[in-house]
Amino acid sequence: MDKFFKKKLKNGMTVLFEKRDLPVVSFSISNRFGAAFEESKIKGIAHVIEHLLFTGTESRTNEEISREIEKKGGVLNAFTSHEVTSYWFKLPSEHLFSGMDIIIDMLKNPRFDKEKFEKEKKVILEEINMYHDNPMMHIYELIEKNLYDKPFGELIIGNKKSVSELDRDFVAEFYKKVYSPENYIVTIVGNADFEKVCEYLEDNFVAEGKKPERIDIKKINKESVQEREHIDQAHFIFAIHAPLPGSSDLIALEVLDAYLTNGMSSKLFLEIREKRGLAYSVRGTLDSEKSYSHYLIYVGTTKENLLEVKKLILEGFENVKDMTENDLEESKEQLIGLRRVTSEEGVSVMKGLLFSELSQGAEDYYKYEDKIRKVKLEDVKRMAKIEKYSTAAIVPK
Repeated sequence: MDKFFKKKLKNGMTVLFEKRDLPVVSFSISNRFGAAFEESKIKGIAHVIEHLLFTGTESRTNEEISREIEKKGGVLNAFTSHEVTSYWFKLPSEHLFSGMDIIIDMLKNPRFDKEKFEKEKKVILEEINMYHDNPMMHIYELIEKNLYDKPFGELIIGNKKSVSELDRDFVAEFYKKVYSPENYIVTIVGNADFEKVCEYLEDNFVAEGKKPERIDIKKINKESVQEREHIDQAHFIFAIHAPLPGSSDLIALEVLDAYLTNGMSSKLFLEIREKRGLAYSVRGTLDSEKSYSHYLIYVGTTKENLLEVKKLILEGFENVKDMTENDLEESKEQLIGLRRVTSEEGVSVMKGLLFSELSQGAEDYYKYEDKIRKVKLEDVKRMAKIEKYSTAAIVPK
């Protein structure tokens, strides 16, 4: 924490900075707008905007945007989630302001060229096809639809109809309504002059008084099975709704996941794969932002073994009643160790600070170890008591 700094600028931007004495810097500007703010008819527009900002500005072509980062040895990328869209780069520290200039230009002066707009829609439609055609990816889309009602459950990427029907002028005007400096979170991890960065951002952005409205999220619980030709493996996900960030129960669920599915020594991996040979892959994922949270367990198995795998997962939760204090301490140490290992990578910390700021405030990122250590055995056992759940399966026809 002695190397962490946070500042709210006059234009409303929030700037987060972790100082590191390495000659590299990771930097992002993120807008508090994502798929959770979209109605069904425009589902996927946040992701479309993310793509379009890379297609050119008033002074740079799409090629120049990428070249100016890549020829300096850097990486430029972006992502859209349910509650934020983020544009980021990683560069040698001496090129920080050159990289900032590019992202600032992308945000302030996007061209939304009509020809490139239509081409980029085709690219996104192929991306939708890619996710659909890969059952290991598509299963994660199906389970989201089984956990949430429309429009939230209609996916970040949208669908072919909603994306195809988006009009260039509508998207350009929509962008102006939902992108605004007071909704921006800037995250920097590396070697940088914090005050100079803040001054530069204040010089380049003026508050515009806009705030997107999030749509209510409706939870559901459904089970589904989809049959497909030309596949041999069955893909299965078991899912539950989870506590929101800020709850100590969410931390207890992380410890439970470490015990059940995190690594080759976890209980369900040993039970499903090692003891019975029913699967190659068994893994858990905890997905949460400010307004939603769910826990997933993925298993790649055979069609014939689906029911047994589901039964073993439910038994796994039931058997948490036999978890010991030693098991608890091992799970805690695993999570603490993993956090330290992943924190070596600046981009990982950059994203961690961003999502902490979205939900609880960035300072919360540095309280992780203390929160994990405070989890009690009875907390974990309580989180293992499952009442409602959703499942999704893609199986050979």
